[in-house]
Amino acid sequence: MILGIILLLYSSWTVANPVIITDFTQSDLSTWQQKSFVGYTEYKITDLGLRATSNASASSLYKEVHIDLEKTPYLNWSWRIDKKLNIANEKIKSGDDFSARVYVIFKTGWGFWQTKSLTYVWASHAEKFQAWESPYAGSSVIEIALRSENDKLVHWYTEKRNVLTDIRKHFGNNIRTIDAVAIMTDTDNTKGSALSYYKKPYFSAH
Repeated sequence: MILGIILLLYSSWTVANPVIITDFTQSDLSTWQQKSFVGYTEYKITDLGLRATSNASASSLYKEVHIDLEKTPYLNWSWRIDKKLNIANEKIKSGDDFSARVYVIFKTGWGFWQTKSLTYVWASHAEKFQAWESPYAGSSVIEIALRSENDKLVHWYTEKRNVLTDIRKHFGNNIRTIDAVAIMTDTDNTKGSALSYYKKPYFSAH
């Protein structure tokens, strides 16, 4: 009886314990990798968090991390925009730039082409909670606008998304885990500039 209670409590603690992706310290950032698409966005640790400065560039920071979404389905993070883009249509290639993006990436097979992602974006024009296929990657990448033109500049917003629900809505019910998390501030298509900050992404049970 006592052993059963202890095991139950241990199981509950394990499920509820948050999975910290990063605290964005200098040492922690060394576990991330940068991928360039066009030039390099500058990512730098500051007292405010991770600062991303993009000038006609597009590169992401990504970290391989295995997350069981049936245990910790909620992705939490904070972000803010200090300098935004002004784009009329983010759903076409020439407008596919964002002051801030957060990706969750998962594999659907062993081939490199069998990688898909869900991308939460700070849009310039799209209405909040709109979702659409990437103009570059098609149905392999779904973009969801969490913030848009009416949200304040130089103001922190904290997000909480049920990634399991979002992924299964857009990609099907057979997805249980993700394999990486990425962030990106990009301005290569519009040749513009943007400045944003990110803080402490983590997964939680609730």
